[in-house]
Amino acid sequence: MAVQLSNLEHLPNYQITERLDVVYGSTVRSKHVGKDLFAGLKNIVGGELTAYTELLEESRQEAIDRMIVKAEALGADAVVGLRFSTSSIAQGASELFVYGTAVKAVPVSQQLQNPPSDNHYPSGQTPNPQVQTAPEDLPRFNPFG
Repeated sequence: MAVQLSNLEHLPNYQITERLDVVYGSTVRSKHVGKDLFAGLKNIVGGELTAYTELLEESRQEAIDRMIVKAEALGADAVVGLRFSTSSIAQGASELFVYGTAVKAVPVSQQLQNPPSDNHYPSGQTPNPQVQTAPEDLPRFNPFG
């Protein structure tokens, strides 16, 4: 399973079984002088600064890729609580930072298909295979403690 990403504190249709660690990725980029001149002209007439849009998109993807490498190294199935941050490093250079909590997770359907053995039920009762717990009713794992 590829590492899944969620900006939520949980992963829909999955049960988080273990919190591993905080993972992050970052990149520092500077503007290209030629693109900066074009963007300055574009500011006069208005409109989208596509050179900057592309620069930010590439930066986000590079930071995410670096974070995923760290999550995979921990054996994570997912990163939850995903957030982005930016900061100015120097004149014309900015850092794009992404972070979240690496977790182990299993699909909810796997848990529902494997009910406990009969010896966990009093008086020889057996579970009703027709009754399943909805994902909303399962306890949520709080990755932040």
